[in-house]
Amino acid sequence: MEYGAYSPSTTATARAWLERHSHSLGFFMDGKFVCPVDRQTHTVTDSTGGTVCSVICAKDEDISSCGSSASAGFKTWSELSGHRRAKVLLRLASTLQRYTQCVSELCDLCQSPCSLPALIRLTQYYAGWAQLQDTLMPEWIPRGVVAVVVSDDCSFHSIWLKVLPALAMGNAVIMVPGVKLAPPTLLLAQLFMETALPAGVLSVVTGDTSVGARVAKNNQISYLTYSGSQQDGEVLAKQTAGCGLPISLCLSVSAECPFIIFESADIDSAVDGVIEAAFKKKKDWQWVLCVQESVLDSVVSRLKLRITGLKCVPLSSESDRTLVDVAVQDALQQGATLIQSCSPPASGALYPPTVLCGLAPPSSAAVSPPPGPLLPLLSFRSAAEGVALGNRTPHGQAASIWTEDLNLALETAKSLCVGSVWVNSHSVMDPSLPQCGRRDSGNCTDGGKEGLYQFLRPSPSPALPRSTPTSLDYAAFGTTASGFMVPEGFDPSSVTRSCSQYVGGKLCKADSGCSRTVQAPGGAVLAHCPDGGRKDVRNAVEAALKVQPGWLRKSPAARALSLYSLSDHLEKRRREMAASIQAQTGLSMEEADKEVELSISRLSDWAARCDKQSGGMPPLPQTGSALSAPEALGVVGVVLPDAKPLLSLVSLLGAAVSMGNAVILVPSEKYPLPAIDFIQVLQASDIPAGVVSVITGRRNQLTQAFANHSEIQAIWYWGSLEGCQFLQHTCSSPLKRLWLHCEEVEGNDGGKYWSHPSPSLQEEMWREAVVWKSVWIPTA
Repeated sequence: MEYGAYSPSTTATARAWLERHSHSLGFFMDGKFVCPVDRQTHTVTDSTGGTVCSVICAKDEDISSCGSSASAGFKTWSELSGHRRAKVLLRLASTLQRYTQCVSELCDLCQSPCSLPALIRLTQYYAGWAQLQDTLMPEWIPRGVVAVVVSDDCSFHSIWLKVLPALAMGNAVIMVPGVKLAPPTLLLAQLFMETALPAGVLSVVTGDTSVGARVAKNNQISYLTYSGSQQDGEVLAKQTAGCGLPISLCLSVSAECPFIIFESADIDSAVDGVIEAAFKKKKDWQWVLCVQESVLDSVVSRLKLRITGLKCVPLSSESDRTLVDVAVQDALQQGATLIQSCSPPASGALYPPTVLCGLAPPSSAAVSPPPGPLLPLLSFRSAAEGVALGNRTPHGQAASIWTEDLNLALETAKSLCVGSVWVNSHSVMDPSLPQCGRRDSGNCTDGGKEGLYQFLRPSPSPALPRSTPTSLDYAAFGTTASGFMVPEGFDPSSVTRSCSQYVGGKLCKADSGCSRTVQAPGGAVLAHCPDGGRKDVRNAVEAALKVQPGWLRKSPAARALSLYSLSDHLEKRRREMAASIQAQTGLSMEEADKEVELSISRLSDWAARCDKQSGGMPPLPQTGSALSAPEALGVVGVVLPDAKPLLSLVSLLGAAVSMGNAVILVPSEKYPLPAIDFIQVLQASDIPAGVVSVITGRRNQLTQAFANHSEIQAIWYWGSLEGCQFLQHTCSSPLKRLWLHCEEVEGNDGGKYWSHPSPSLQEEMWREAVVWKSVWIPTA
């Protein structure tokens, strides 16, 4: 096996295309190139530092024109049948085959290499889904104008992994690529015009890092998805908070991924694999090598042999060289030893492939490796310790495991908290399988059928309304002390019911000792309920973390039986629950009884779904097999709506726990009594204590506690625009999955969302309750 830099390829075709544009590229909007004057420019350089071309930076008026053009294009594109959209994408695949050389040369010239066969395969795959959309997704509609923001750290392929499914589902797309990615992106936008794509459906605006946020603030945009670094993604999320714009983040750049070698592995193949993955010029992730102690010496000796003679790897910039030098010096001071192919050059953006041996897991080089050809090496004793080592990072993008023991491989793949696992391989991709980041690696799913749903919404579901961010004090949100007021009609001589909340399977008062009044529509006091806070949320999360792994390990059939039990006990208390709804909301007894009946049926629906929803094994063009499967999120915090207080509770509870999640429910601040009475149903059922907790209190205070707890993986929120803004701003670090709804906009129609659910609405709930894992298993 030979290693080293590729020989330089010709770039004549790409340079000829650049020459036709005078080496100055503008925007692409309304089906043509636009190059306005008096714009700031940015220079694109090649690997030698030479100038390739310049791109211009968009101003607000350019973004406004682009948004208007995209909105008009969306109306035309979304009205076309799936068959006609599929034909456009298939024509693009044919066009890419004709212009393969030009696209490949331009990608290489701009230091953004891309496999054109993989891009053609991606186009053909989503052309098929465009064809099938009307048949297989009849109740799902496109979001509208989608903004795709991608930083220079990403591959060219990652742009189209988002753009093509968005177009296939009938959306218009505005692309905001990084400076290096701009030339090949503009070239492909031009090639799209040969496919009879309507003008305005695909646009490209370029500029600095501020352009993405300015595009997001345009009211024509309905959805934003970002790929890039964690730092830039957090900044973008905070800048767009309060705009009423759903946003998804793929923060895989520089994510730390474990490369685990067990004692049962083919050591030679594993060492070849890690050198290929860790020391290539353009790598997607930062790999950390984890080796079982019994074969550590064998792996190190082979690394020394294989690494000899490898050439220095070019870094992105001189600043990266500084980061690498600092990381190596820190590792040496902590007792690490180096394996290097040669001595590092005295200066310049080059560095030899380097293995850092003898590191401790907490060392900075192992926790956050700098960009460059550095490979930290850690050791472990048992298989369980190897899994723990692989799960120690805050990222959850991917892992590569090497073993000849299939049982060990599958058990390890199941236990690792990552989105993609490769067995005896690495970095294998196919558009038919989802790529789903965990934890700080992102909150979106790309690829496969699962990657389509981020660009769709159920037709009965209202979209989050566009809004203007308010001046919100994020530090003070949810900290206002509650005021106690004696309501009109209060009789001091009467004995008012005192209620408890439900945490960890036990009835308890709020940790603060405070309580709130529960009032009927006329103002009469029905009860006093606890005014829960941060400590109560912390107790509920601790209980959930203890029990959720065991709940997840239960078979789907066992979880179904628990939900059927919950449904049966709700039916036994049907009259009491109907009376609770009537007293709290003022509905007639007939309407209240109907809500209870629907709630009983809804729990049975989720029980039936427990063992019906699964992944699959898609056919692959290469040898081997692959699996995709939904997995539980972990701990989910749910802030419940005012509409249908019981029905909404059981609908969301059922969606979460049926997939193995634990859930912490915050009942409606206005109508908490049905949820409080439902606690007795939970106690009588056989759902394990701690899987479901119910904490009453002020919505903003408990939302703030959810947002700031690092172990809560997702928040489902029904509330105010200010609450939505707070969550979008705060939940970017640590990153959480958000499902946001504004009750101020839904108003009186919110009840229809729960009373007349279409299949697409229930599927949306289910998809919000899971993340996806792909496992690749090669064959000889």
